[in-house]
Amino acid sequence: MVTEVAVRPANRRIGLPGTVAFWSLAAMLCLLQFASAAPSPMYGIYQHAWHFSPVTLTAVYAANALALLVTLLFVGSLSDHVGRRPVLLVAALTEVAAMTAFAMADGVAWLVAGRVLQGVATGTASGAISAMLIDLQKPGSRLGALMTNVAASGGIALGALGSGLLVQYGPAPTRLVYVLLLTSFAGLLLLAFAMPETVTADGAWRRSLRPRAAVPPSVRGAYAALLPSIVAAWALAGLYLSLGPSVVATLSHSTDHLVGGLVIVALNGTAVVLSVLGRGWSPERALYLGSGLLMAGVALAMLALNAHVTALFFAGTMVAGAGFGPSFSGALRILTGLAPAERRAEVVTAIYLAAYLGLSVPAVVAGVAVTHAGLFATAYGYGVGVIALTGLAVLTSLRGRRRAATARATAPLSPHHQLPPCPGGTPALARHR
Repeated sequence: MVTEVAVRPANRRIGLPGTVAFWSLAAMLCLLQFASAAPSPMYGIYQHAWHFSPVTLTAVYAANALALLVTLLFVGSLSDHVGRRPVLLVAALTEVAAMTAFAMADGVAWLVAGRVLQGVATGTASGAISAMLIDLQKPGSRLGALMTNVAASGGIALGALGSGLLVQYGPAPTRLVYVLLLTSFAGLLLLAFAMPETVTADGAWRRSLRPRAAVPPSVRGAYAALLPSIVAAWALAGLYLSLGPSVVATLSHSTDHLVGGLVIVALNGTAVVLSVLGRGWSPERALYLGSGLLMAGVALAMLALNAHVTALFFAGTMVAGAGFGPSFSGALRILTGLAPAERRAEVVTAIYLAAYLGLSVPAVVAGVAVTHAGLFATAYGYGVGVIALTGLAVLTSLRGRRRAATARATAPLSPHHQLPPCPGGTPALARHR
């Protein structure tokens, strides 16, 4: 989450050169997300060994997302006031503790502890890394924001793939990946020490710990219209990260744990590709095309479950993944574009509040539903909900654009008051008539 503040430049000559630091930060964010996806291919092993229910499984998964959300709310902008480097060091230390908990896990409590620590570490680091990528990019470049999205989604895809390979073909399937990650994050401590500091501490860190997630009047109409789409997209990601491996294992009658990792790669890998290919699209094009692909992909996946065709399920997952990236980035760009510069960070926080609640809460509800209705029936209901919410957002947004066009035609505003056309938004004069 990138915070919109006027940073105080520090001496960048101390530490790694700017270009090296930029790509090191992208790699650091990728590794954090790699670690967050690493447990997914192992959930089936844990469930079989410790005999816990699908509700517990999804609760373990959701612990990470909820901890990340709370951390973002309270410390997302902390690095603006104490410096980027101290925050990165604390995040790396916390991630070392999380990997230690996973490596030692012999019961559900250890898994929950590891997931909570992971969420705290990722939430702490995300704001600092995202902001520092913007600090270090060349003037006028959008590479920082692009690499934030690519590294995050790419890290999840690589984490699921790498963990699946190690679980299936390596020794100590529930330990090895965490030992390797523990070593990697210990190395990140050294890298964090070598980072150049891009802001100067101002001593106002207490103020940054007050969570703020508000939507100013100029954004409320568009936010309300796009909220169902944001929730639906991230809820789909939550389903795949928690129950996706179980669904594909049941569908394919396979005990290969790599297959569970590949289904997450199919979703997040295509999201990365479309994020890069669509970086020049307008926000509206990204939103509508992404939403269409998302709905089509979910429909294909549901058809595959009904027909018991594994290849079609992977194809539908890839189409849905291709829609996830553009639909969310389009909504994000529209809403932040409407927000006043001095309140943009609040709007971003409000967007991610909805996103992470969508990522976690529906997955837990699905875990409860699995125990009563079964895995496939739950997936059908989940898919219908995702399609319905996404379709509602598209229709509401289109209606908002038509109202905005009518208002501009019947009561044109002076140029300095006009807002650009956007889904769900209306000119200020039309709202007050």
